[in-house]
Amino acid sequence: MPACSRRPAALLLALATSLLLASCGDSSNQTRLTVTGSSTVAPLMAEIALQFEKNHPDVRVDVQTGGSSRGVADARRGLADIGMASRALNDDESDLTAHTIAYDGIGMIVHADNPVRALSPQQIIDIYQGRIDNWQAVGGPDAQIIVVNKAQGRSTLEIFLEHFELAAPSIKADVVIGDNEQGIKTVAGNPYALGYVSIGAAEYAVGADEPLRLLPLEGVEASTANVRNQRYPMRRPLNLVTRGPLEGPAAALVAHAQSSSVDPLIRQLYFVIPQR
Repeated sequence: MPACSRRPAALLLALATSLLLASCGDSSNQTRLTVTGSSTVAPLMAEIALQFEKNHPDVRVDVQTGGSSRGVADARRGLADIGMASRALNDDESDLTAHTIAYDGIGMIVHADNPVRALSPQQIIDIYQGRIDNWQAVGGPDAQIIVVNKAQGRSTLEIFLEHFELAAPSIKADVVIGDNEQGIKTVAGNPYALGYVSIGAAEYAVGADEPLRLLPLEGVEASTANVRNQRYPMRRPLNLVTRGPLEGPAAALVAHAQSSSVDPLIRQLYFVIPQR
């Protein structure tokens, strides 16, 4: 056979081989789910997603943070398949459905070297409104209190403001932080800082030798145990948020996140397993 007649056959064989190899590594047939929102829920949801993907190799789950407000807005607008919110839904969010996967609390944190062992609700209010600005006024050292506050759009801020009946504009903050990790690093790095974060995240950090201490609130120790027994006053649900009927992989992911299969992950991150 002449060389010119063999070339098309060789080219076709090469093309067929390259297409076969490409299809073997092609992920275009995978279903991709986008989950956005609460930075408190995100570490738990990321672990749940990995667990889910092992049993559903045709599904990939992309978990993104940005705050509970983003999770609610993205779910409502269809920008995410599932939102994450570390709070209950508000009255004006009745078009959405909340699927609780765990519970958590919000605790006040100080550096481990800070001698102050408790603050009253009024002292916390006065500190955050700038009426108390020195630790000496609450039994601590003669040093300025570095007030650490959460950024707008974070459910931790909303719950803190609601619990202490504060308005956002009245807060006199020295540092504004986003996620829990940033808050923990800020307080762990400054012996005169005061902040508030997820109790689960704080307990996890303490277990990892971060120099932190959780303060009791209204005489109740800030702990996962007291979130579980419902004694702790700033308790909240960790929710997945959806709009419209759930079906397909999104329905399967939510069902998995609410199953007992994820209980070890919830415990690992110091959250509280909901009653089922």
